[in-house]
Amino acid sequence: MSAAPPTSLAGWPTPLEKAPRLAAALGLREDDLWIKRDDLIGLGGGGNKVRKLEYTVGAALAAGADTLVTVGAPQSNHARLTAAAGARLGLDVVLVFPGRPGASRSGNLVLDALFGARVRWAGDVDLAQLAATAEETVAALRRRGARPELIPFGGSNAVGARGYEQAGRELLAQVPSPDLAVVAVGSGGTMAGLVAALGADRVLGVDTGAMEEPAAAVAAMAGELTGSDVRDRLRIRSDQVGAGYGRLTASTAAALRLAARTEGIVLDPVYTGRAMAGLVAAAEEGIVAPGRTTVFWHTGGLPGLFGHAEAVGLFDGSLPVFPPEDGPAD
Repeated sequence: MSAAPPTSLAGWPTPLEKAPRLAAALGLREDDLWIKRDDLIGLGGGGNKVRKLEYTVGAALAAGADTLVTVGAPQSNHARLTAAAGARLGLDVVLVFPGRPGASRSGNLVLDALFGARVRWAGDVDLAQLAATAEETVAALRRRGARPELIPFGGSNAVGARGYEQAGRELLAQVPSPDLAVVAVGSGGTMAGLVAALGADRVLGVDTGAMEEPAAAVAAMAGELTGSDVRDRLRIRSDQVGAGYGRLTASTAAALRLAARTEGIVLDPVYTGRAMAGLVAAAEEGIVAPGRTTVFWHTGGLPGLFGHAEAVGLFDGSLPVFPPEDGPAD
């Protein structure tokens, strides 16, 4: 897809909120830690993918599309928001997922259906095979007379990353001199755009295990945006992947509790929970330090929490009761 004006899917800017109790828990000063609330974007339950979709769907509309096709896991936030964008704009949406009907209980699948998307289940495939199935789906739609456009995995290409280049400039208007922005790295476009706007030294990515070579993907997109090679300057930590994408780690569970119990902020167990766990680890290492302004980028994903069996089982089973069984009520 060629460059085209973005389509409007939300209102900007998103709020930037101070997190003093979370900062204190991490040994920081109360003005050191801020949360950029892209989870509060209005479309489709919110999340960072809306910024990318303004550009990728804008390009699809400029090409005359009447149908959007994209790929992801069944719990994909990008797929959910592509479905929501299609509903907003009157476009058909086909989502290509690995697996089979009934194998996933993701909360995002409920919303995909609510927004009117159709799903093509690709069976047991890897990411390359999933992309091939998406191309086959586009070809089949064209044979039927539709005008489909393929939106890339995670909305992440140089076109979609322009949404987060703009987001980085938006942040600079809210806080002129942030020392560090911490963000989850899935398909890489969010980090690439922030690197283009803020510089590689001011962005710390936390790998979620969504792809094998996140640094290469981020560097390629950031390079297209900036015209420079940033590969050797990227800051991506991979210590929060654990057993793999989609699996809940102990550090992520602890980060979910910490954010919820200090600031009333809900994270998800795949992306933002891992990113917060990475921020906690960075604070323990002194990378996130008192007297430095750190921004945690809340990229959304709440619906995925409710369909995540490990997270639901862990937190549902840990709810304290009152009065305690071994004591009086008052």
